[in-house]
Amino acid sequence: MKLTRMLPASCCLLLCLMIPQALLAQKPTGSESPSYYNIGGVLSNNESESHFGTVIAHLNFDQQYVPRGTTYYDKTIRIDKNPIKTALNVCKHLISRRVYAVVVSHEPTGDLSPAAVSYTSGFYQIPVIGISSREAAFSDKNIHVSFLRTVPPYYHQADVWLEILSHFGYTKVIIIHSSDTDGRAVLGRFQTTSQTNYDDIDVRATVESIVEFEPKLDSFSSYLMDMKTAQSRVYLLYASQEDAYVIFRDAAIHNMTEYGHIWIVTEQALSANNTPTGIIGLKLNNAENETDHIRDAIYILASAIKEMTVNETITEAPKDCDDSGAIWESGKRLFGYLKTRNIRGETGQVAFDDNGDRMYAEYDVINVHENHSFVKVGSFHYDSEKRKMRLKINDSSITWPGNTGKKPEGIMIPTHLKVLTIEEKPFVYARKLLDDEIDCADDEVVCPHFNITNGNEQEYCCKGYCIDLLKALAQRINFTYDLALSPDGQFGHYQLKNHTTGIGTTVKKEWNGLIGELVAERADLIVAPLTINPERAEFIEFSKPFKYQGITILEKKPSRSSTLVSFLQPFSNTLWILVMVSVHVVALVLYLLDRFSPFGRFKLSSNDGTEEDALNLSSAIWFAWGVLLNSGIGEGTPRSFSARVLGMVWAGFAMIIVASYTANLAAFLVLERPKTKLTGINDARLRNTMENLTCATVKGSSVDMYFRRQVELSNMYRTMEANNYDTAEQAIQDVKDGKLMAFIWDSSRLEYEASKDCELVTAGELFGRSGYGVGLQKGSPWTDAVTLAILDFHESGFMESLDKEWIFHGNVQQCEQFEKTPNTLGLKNMAGVFILVGAGIVGGIGLIIIEVVYKKHQIKKQKKMEIARHAADKWRGTIEKRKTLRASLAMQRQYNVGLNSVSKSVSSQNAEKTRYPILPPLPRTPERAWPKDKEYIVNRKNASSAGKPPPRYMPTYATDVSHLIV
Repeated sequence: MKLTRMLPASCCLLLCLMIPQALLAQKPTGSESPSYYNIGGVLSNNESESHFGTVIAHLNFDQQYVPRGTTYYDKTIRIDKNPIKTALNVCKHLISRRVYAVVVSHEPTGDLSPAAVSYTSGFYQIPVIGISSREAAFSDKNIHVSFLRTVPPYYHQADVWLEILSHFGYTKVIIIHSSDTDGRAVLGRFQTTSQTNYDDIDVRATVESIVEFEPKLDSFSSYLMDMKTAQSRVYLLYASQEDAYVIFRDAAIHNMTEYGHIWIVTEQALSANNTPTGIIGLKLNNAENETDHIRDAIYILASAIKEMTVNETITEAPKDCDDSGAIWESGKRLFGYLKTRNIRGETGQVAFDDNGDRMYAEYDVINVHENHSFVKVGSFHYDSEKRKMRLKINDSSITWPGNTGKKPEGIMIPTHLKVLTIEEKPFVYARKLLDDEIDCADDEVVCPHFNITNGNEQEYCCKGYCIDLLKALAQRINFTYDLALSPDGQFGHYQLKNHTTGIGTTVKKEWNGLIGELVAERADLIVAPLTINPERAEFIEFSKPFKYQGITILEKKPSRSSTLVSFLQPFSNTLWILVMVSVHVVALVLYLLDRFSPFGRFKLSSNDGTEEDALNLSSAIWFAWGVLLNSGIGEGTPRSFSARVLGMVWAGFAMIIVASYTANLAAFLVLERPKTKLTGINDARLRNTMENLTCATVKGSSVDMYFRRQVELSNMYRTMEANNYDTAEQAIQDVKDGKLMAFIWDSSRLEYEASKDCELVTAGELFGRSGYGVGLQKGSPWTDAVTLAILDFHESGFMESLDKEWIFHGNVQQCEQFEKTPNTLGLKNMAGVFILVGAGIVGGIGLIIIEVVYKKHQIKKQKKMEIARHAADKWRGTIEKRKTLRASLAMQRQYNVGLNSVSKSVSSQNAEKTRYPILPPLPRTPERAWPKDKEYIVNRKNASSAGKPPPRYMPTYATDVSHLIV
């Protein structure tokens, strides 16, 4: 507020003439602090003004607060109901007199009258000390920059509320407050102080419900109907006297002021003329004693000025309101000194917080008895030894609502609870109710699932470990319940969610899943395999664990190299190759030694005189294989001494190889146990993000939270985060199918899966050990009862029976028994040997077929050779006959004409040769033996018709049969 030219010049001149000349003579000069200080007072009555002057007069003689040479003077004005007039009077009568501070009283009929004094003085940084103003608005230092007060604000009563709640052990409350600044300040103070000063969650008071109403209401019934549905029966009320009257009136109509209900109210509400019997309220000590507050305010100011003059120089205070730019720096520093005061005054221990509000204010605890009588039953006072506030209450003198001396429980314990669970084998099996089914089986419980995505509701039947536990709890601690499945199928994850408001979209962290339903108080109980961890325990309560477990890794057992060739596993591939090579190398050397040895052949002992041949290559190979395979060797043994020495060495080699193979075969096929691929959570392949190994867990689960908490697992978590599944069922199925190599989850579930399917195995030791607990709302009345029942179940062996029935299936695990006994060889282990025998049989059949075909080919070839040989022999015979015949004919002709003369014979012979030239001899083949005889006859006829002698034989008909001769 800018105040300029508020006082006429004549008034200023009049005020100057009224200042004593002695005071003007003492006006400080230079850099020294003033020797006199004017203290202003804006008070509400004559008595206060008179007392103000008296206190300052006595102060000047108190050397503890006023050093020698320093004098205090008072200047007071009367507070006005009109704030503007009050501001003008401050400028006209106080600031013009250079006041160094102003003490302001509270006008009963004008609630904000001190605000004008605070605005005006604060504009020039002149400290203002309020002695009766308790509104929350004066705590705002952005507006009331230099205001502090010797009385506490109304909202500080929330501190006393918390102490009273802690004393009586009430942890869940309903706050009722007006929608003005003070009402909201009470709520804020309560919540902030509860979180800051009460670290123990078990004793911390939490707000179950907040009821905010508009001031000057006509009816409160609608709010009371909503309050009846809450568990808490402890009501903290901040309201004015008029509003409290309406609230108490309607509460009495709805029987909410009877036994079982607790009302703790502030000073204003306590002053209503219809306060019910049993109400507990507060009353500030010395709240209306203005004279004591005036004295404490003046002495606090003197103490601050004294300390300030020792440490620094105080400049003159502002002299008028005309200079709007004049900021008094000394006043700002003086306000800082005032906030550090801590003295014992008439109103108790006086100290201030950072807002300039009074600390260590003392209250009386008032209890309303019959006939509307107020009785002090305790006090909230300052303990000088411990230097803190302390609450003291006489419980025996308290009358509670319903005019009884028995303290109510503070909560209404419902006997019908809404219980949530989630499908997680073997703890909860969920089966969808078929269309033709009306009800679930005897061992099942109806557990509908309400889908929050599409709003559909489906009927399910549930059974399992947790369902049996829920039945036992309901019977033991006597409650009924409605069971339902998790709406979104999640355990609960703390995630960011967008919220649309009137001013835009805000992002807020909220829980989903089972935890979200419990935090939002849409459920009373969670009976499921819910892991206890710090993140969840901050928002909900857990019972003692009903099952202890940890985290482990599920993977599929590594398959053996090959079932068909498992008999080859005792030796490595390299050794098998060397054995194969050795067989043939030894056979070759045996053959060479026996071949070139001079003693490689010898006569047999028989009388036939034959001698046995040396070892051939085929027999040598047969011998080498026979010795290796330990088969009887009936023929083809080495004959030379050198070869037999090598044979003995080879037999020793074969013995060692066969014995080693037999021993290792027993180890591999009988005693072999499949080992896990991973050694545990510390396996380097899990920690190494570059390794081709996929691992995952369930999104938003306790295991997911565990990995986010562990710094050393951060690299691993970043890798697996992208692979995480929505449910454990999907992950386990992918492990079975080989799509996922490692699934990290609760040990109870994974051990159950490994016992059910022997192809699955858990790897490594348990880590992140914790337990499964029943989840409840914060401050739930059922917490202790559920915990005690679970402890009793452990002692009685009930939990062990549930383990045997649902987790171990009532018998010893077949997989464990299988692991402890040697393997029995089966067809799958020795199938390769049988296949090898089968291959030998098939190979033998194939070879015999080849031999038969080859033999038939040889027989056919031999027959052809026989035919050819027979034809050749016949042809040779014919040729010989013809030669003989030709020779005889020639001899006959020679004989017939031999009698003629030699000349005639010679001439006739020459003529004969000329006429009938002798053709070259033809092959000696009979004419009938050739396929082209007809052509030969035709040629002879043609030759005869031409006058030539026909040829007897045609060379072209001679057939070469030399290839038929063997």
